[in-house]
Amino acid sequence: MQKELVSVLGNLLTTAVSAGGNRQGRIESQIVQVDSEKFNYQIYFPQQIQSEQNLPVIIFLHGIGQRGSGGIVPTEGTSGAVVHHYFAQVPAIVLLPQCRQGSYWSDPVMDEMVMNTLTKTIEEFGADTKRIYLIGVSMGGYGVWHFASHYSGKFAALVSICGGSSIREGNRFDSIARKVGVTPAWLFHGADDRVVPVNESRQIVKALEANGNVKYNEYPGVGHNVWLNVLGEKDLLPWLLAQRQGV
Repeated sequence: MQKELVSVLGNLLTTAVSAGGNRQGRIESQIVQVDSEKFNYQIYFPQQIQSEQNLPVIIFLHGIGQRGSGGIVPTEGTSGAVVHHYFAQVPAIVLLPQCRQGSYWSDPVMDEMVMNTLTKTIEEFGADTKRIYLIGVSMGGYGVWHFASHYSGKFAALVSICGGSSIREGNRFDSIARKVGVTPAWLFHGADDRVVPVNESRQIVKALEANGNVKYNEYPGVGHNVWLNVLGEKDLLPWLLAQRQGV
């Protein structure tokens, strides 16, 4: 079943990248600069784009296995197929930055790179600044809490898939909760994860519950590849896109 899913998703991705000349339903390569260093990243445009439409933006932070410098790894192979399949019908621009080898999303240069891609996208495509969403898987899930903590109030909603807290001083979970505030968050984790302990998500959820705006799905018998289960959560993207800052 899993091999069949990967095959189908791979075909979907290939179709999207080789589509016609317009931007609709396409994944394009872009470049952003931090000081003198240039970074490649990918940007996905939705199937349907209305003229003068202020589209929401989803920032998708990949896991440790997709680090590199070419900018295309996050949209290649299984992970890329999953990305395209999941976002194929979503009326949003999806940013797919790539963390360089040996770095983490919380590193200062990676932090600035991601935020520069967002600024560039808003300026070039007139994106809706009230609907900026952050999704991360594994290392990217850690990135979600890094960016949410350092840019409080910037994001309309957060999705962490088998992630955790990169904060190491003090009560790191309460620190996240204070900075995230009432920003809606939905967390996912496999109960048998041996890569990122499930307690990471449990503790973040516990801290966020005081703010009253957190959802949590934990999957018994599932390990680190919990994103395959997340694909089956039909309510996730409708929930995400319904969130708006100030509402």
